[in-house]
Amino acid sequence: MLYNRQLLIVVLLLCSILLLVYSCAHNPYAKSNKLYKQQSGSLAGNIRSIPNQLVIDSVVTPAYAVGTTNFDLRKPNFVIIHHTAQNSCEETLKTFTLQQSKVSAHYVVCKDGTIYHMLNDYLRAWQAGISKWGNFTDINSSSIGIEIDNNGYEPFSGPQVTSLLQLLDTLKRKYAIPAANFIGHSDIAPGRKVDPNAYFPWQSLAERGFGLWYDTTNVAVPPAFDPIVALRIIGYNVKDSVNAIKSFKLHFVQYDTSRVINETDKKILFDLSRKAM
Repeated sequence: MLYNRQLLIVVLLLCSILLLVYSCAHNPYAKSNKLYKQQSGSLAGNIRSIPNQLVIDSVVTPAYAVGTTNFDLRKPNFVIIHHTAQNSCEETLKTFTLQQSKVSAHYVVCKDGTIYHMLNDYLRAWQAGISKWGNFTDINSSSIGIEIDNNGYEPFSGPQVTSLLQLLDTLKRKYAIPAANFIGHSDIAPGRKVDPNAYFPWQSLAERGFGLWYDTTNVAVPPAFDPIVALRIIGYNVKDSVNAIKSFKLHFVQYDTSRVINETDKKILFDLSRKAM
C-alpha cells in the first residue's frame, strides 16, 4: 500500500514536470517574454540607482548625492482605444513582439473576449505616436493603450465589448482616470488615424462612465458660438480644422461622414464643450 502511494506521488510529480516543460516549450512567445524580462530588468536597474550628480556649467556641484524618500510610480491618466487593423489576434500579438515593428500596446482584446496584458501599466507603450489632446503632446507617457482585434471595417463582437468594459472599469477604479480621458486614437491624431472605426460603441461606453457623450435636449446654441473653439475645448487639435471635424464625427456622429458642421453638430459640440470645461 505504501509502495503504491509512493509510486502515485512520483507519477504525479513527473506529470507536473512534463506539463511544465511542454507548456514552456510550446509557448510561441517564450523568446519575446525573455526579452521583456531583460528590458524591464534594465529599466528597474536605472530606477534603483541613486540619482547621478547633475553637471551644469556655472552651477555649484553638491558634495554628495541625495535621493528623496518620498515618491511612487507615475500614474496613467488617459486610456487610448485602437483597432488593430489586422486580421487576427495572433497577427497582432506577433506584430507587438517583433522588435522591428516599433509598436506596442498595454492590452489586446481578441474577438472571443480574451485579453492579453502585454505591458505593465506603469511602463510607456509605443501606441499613440505623434498626437495631441488639449495641451498634452506626449500621450504615450501618460496613457494606457488598448488594441481591439478588428480589421477596421467590421463591427466589434459582443464578447470583445463585454471584456473591454470590464477592463475599463478595472483601470478607471485602479488609477482614478477621469471619464473624459477615455478617448480614441483618431481623437488624438486627426487626419493620421481613424481608429477605432465607426462601428465602435462610444455611446455605450460613455453610459458606463468611459468617455463623454451629449444630450441635446433643450440645448440652445448661442449666436456667437464657434464650433472650432468648442472642438479645441473638448481636446481636439484644430490646427487642421477639417480633419478635427472628421475625427469628432467618427466618435460622436458616426453615421455622418461629411466634414462640415451643421446645426445638429453645433448643439452636440456646445453640450460637449460645456461638459469638458
